[in-house]
Amino acid sequence: MKSSLVFQLTLLTLATWVAGQGLSEKFRRLHSRSLSTPALKLDDASFDEITQSPRDYTALVLLTAMPAQFGCQLCREFQSEFDILSRSWVTGDKKGETRTLFGILDFPDGKSTFQKMTLQTAPVLFLYPPTTGPNAKADNQPIRLDFSQGPQSAEQVHAWLSRHLAEGAKPPIRRPFNYTRLATIVTLMLGGVSFITIAGPYLLPIVQNRNLWAAISLIIVLLFTSGHMFNHIRKVPYVAGDGKGGISYFAGGFSNQWGMETQIVAAMYGILAFATISLALKVPRIVDSKQQQIAVVFWGVVMLG
Repeated sequence: MKSSLVFQLTLLTLATWVAGQGLSEKFRRLHSRSLSTPALKLDDASFDEITQSPRDYTALVLLTAMPAQFGCQLCREFQSEFDILSRSWVTGDKKGETRTLFGILDFPDGKSTFQKMTLQTAPVLFLYPPTTGPNAKADNQPIRLDFSQGPQSAEQVHAWLSRHLAEGAKPPIRRPFNYTRLATIVTLMLGGVSFITIAGPYLLPIVQNRNLWAAISLIIVLLFTSGHMFNHIRKVPYVAGDGKGGISYFAGGFSNQWGMETQIVAAMYGILAFATISLALKVPRIVDSKQQQIAVVFWGVVMLG
């Protein structure tokens, strides 16, 4: 009786070891294929193979519809991001330590799978967690990534995938070098240098003109002291009714104002600024003393009146 029990336990242990060896061999075979093609191209049969239980690895499978007749713009936009994710992951995990596989099932190659899963839209990204081993999940159902907010970037999917894997180092995203962007930047820089070299002698006197900068500074000061930003932030009306059938140009109180009021105040400040500049710069240059006196009186009345 005791020898029979020992024999049964030995057979059970041997069967478990053989099953584990079979799972490990399956992952090694699929992982070796992914070294040359990071995102495995699947059909109905290979999809069932990579997702069937038991499995001691994680499978991330993209169900998509790439042909032009399906008109799936989101599929085409996400395809490049998924390629970057799978290539970065496989390149950074050539030994398969994270035990993660990537696959793509296109609709023409997996019509039966789409029908079996009753999928009406694409793309759909499923994460199949391991069902056996130290990182096995109690729930055997795949986890679906939501595309309701539009296409996901490789970094977003990487963060989502990492949250569902066991703790440990994850391969980082490595985007290919953008030579088009480099060429654009170099072209713009060369164009800018050429423009400055050619137009510099003509633009330099304008840029160094003190009167121009003084006028710009004065306009900015008048714009902000008159309350323009207040109107822009508060979205105040241009004018308002006075309750008697007329129009009110000035708002009551200290914390309100209308758009027309801002323009009137800005015009008043502008006239006062011009009067001050005239008294300081223009009037002293008048040679005729009588004309100078008249100018002083005139601009003084403007400022004080």
